Amino acid sequence: MCGIVGYAGSGDAPQILIEALKRLEYRGYDSAGIAVQENGGLTIHKKQGRISVMEETLPKLKAKVGIGHTRWATHGEPSDANAHPQVDSSGDIAVIHNGTLENYADLRSRMEAAGIEFNSGTDTEVLPHLIARHYDGNLLAAVRAALGEVTGAYAIVVLHAAHPGEIVAARNESPLVVGFGEGENFLASDAPAIVKYTQRVAYVHNGELVRITADSVEISDMAGETREPEIEELEWTVEDAEQGGYAHFMLKEIFEQPRALQESLLPTLAEAIVEGLDLNWRIGSISIVACGTSFHAGLVGKYVIEQLTAIPVNVCHASEFRYSPPVQNVGGMLSARPLVVLVSQSGETADTLAAARVARQQGSHTVAICNVGGSSLAREVDGILLTRAGPEIGVAATKTFMVQMQALYMLAVHLAYSRKSMDQPQLRRWEQELRRLPHYVSQVLERHTAISKLAGTLQSARSIFFIGRNLSYPVALEGALKLKEISYLHAEGYPAGELKHGPLALLSPETPVVAIMSPDHTHSKLVSNIEEVAARKAPLLLVAQEGDADAQRLSPHVITVPATDPVLLPFTAGVALQLLAYHVADALGCEIDKPRNLAKSVTVE
Repeated sequence: MCGIVGYAGSGDAPQILIEALKRLEYRGYDSAGIAVQENGGLTIHKKQGRISVMEETLPKLKAKVGIGHTRWATHGEPSDANAHPQVDSSGDIAVIHNGTLENYADLRSRMEAAGIEFNSGTDTEVLPHLIARHYDGNLLAAVRAALGEVTGAYAIVVLHAAHPGEIVAARNESPLVVGFGEGENFLASDAPAIVKYTQRVAYVHNGELVRITADSVEISDMAGETREPEIEELEWTVEDAEQGGYAHFMLKEIFEQPRALQESLLPTLAEAIVEGLDLNWRIGSISIVACGTSFHAGLVGKYVIEQLTAIPVNVCHASEFRYSPPVQNVGGMLSARPLVVLVSQSGETADTLAAARVARQQGSHTVAICNVGGSSLAREVDGILLTRAGPEIGVAATKTFMVQMQALYMLAVHLAYSRKSMDQPQLRRWEQELRRLPHYVSQVLERHTAISKLAGTLQSARSIFFIGRNLSYPVALEGALKLKEISYLHAEGYPAGELKHGPLALLSPETPVVAIMSPDHTHSKLVSNIEEVAARKAPLLLVAQEGDADAQRLSPHVITVPATDPVLLPFTAGVALQLLAYHVADALGCEIDKPRNLAKSVTVE
């Protein structure tokens, strides 16, 4: 979950590295550091804390080649000593690393027995010592040999004092991208880090190494076989990765949701919608596999897919999926195969990638819903349904939640139509409703000020419950997640019908409840649940569609969203709860874009 960058060219390397690291700070912000080639050696500067802390103490450096790192601690507490780069005993080799080395403890104990002294508590520090042991003048060969002794996930970038103008990098299970400039080349863990400098990129594959200079890029595998880089043009612009005058990236990304929905919508759902895969086969069951916010999008998708297709759907946490992959031949349908839909914003989530491999080993068809076409996940699956939300910098997912739900709705409609459980008029109605989504979301955004005024009903609470039924239940889960991750208030999403099975014992005048009211067949039951809450004197904040008389009767605090088909409530209520969480966190003075202990892309298990 760390951010890594490298630069070789004729520009101001320290400034370019710092600028790129700032665009990766969502990946980690416990500490930061850079290493540059200067005066025939390496100059290293690193500090605990945000990149700004390191930048403020950075001496004037004149360098054209360097590497940089922003850290999210996994091995060793945040400290100057544990910050990257890590170096070997001579100080000639500097390494930055994203990932976890599973056998580092054994490697370290053997090195210590051989007299090598360690200066940090990180797993990374074994790497420069390993490289030094194998080094005989060829840096690329030394890195390749060192990695032959390592097990685990990594993206590493290596700088050597005796190799001016050269950087060597490698990846296994952690993302790495090469950027191609004019007389300069770049390395990064994520493309947004370098989009200011180039839009021409190539993704490094698992088990590959890359050597860059200002004028060349060489990609090879662990056996030394080389391949030509597959260069592609990024669709993102530098403006997409900028804050654009908003107080926070999260707020900007909330307001970008109408455009994200518009750009991710496919023109027709009657024809094949998954790139690289024909879905017109017999599907026995569907598993939606995801983490965090993507898991909540999957829960919404389950309701819609089952409603439209009658195919049983299971939604699994990616971290648990490998222990219970889908059973073949569901219901005795020997010709049917499970479909596994893997949902990930980055396409680099470690648990989701592991789940994709398990699914394929089990013989399942696999489809990814992903926002990055060149990601590791996109290369692991049979087909991809690409969302086009653009870069999402804020740690709390917002617009990717919207487009993931939209993609699952499109998948549901396509499956229903192709299986003849939906006729042409029904298809047209669904396509029309999905085309209206950007407008409905824009209407919620217009109520931004009114929602901000309701933040005060929650900001003094110690604990908050979010409740819903049917489609509004996963929205309650997502609303609770958004609030807890950026405001640090304890929030819990719960099925409203389960209140009597425990949570009612926790309700009091100091425990607000947020209820998401859907105008469907569950409405009257949810009203009864809300009245139970009111009887315990718990403050109520309701999210309801316009014209809901029960909502106005039950509480003076109501967020109204446009009246739509009930199946679209997750979109309108979801945006409202994002704004609510944002304003609560803002009123509390929280670090909204970079909440403590969290990182954007969870690339370690």
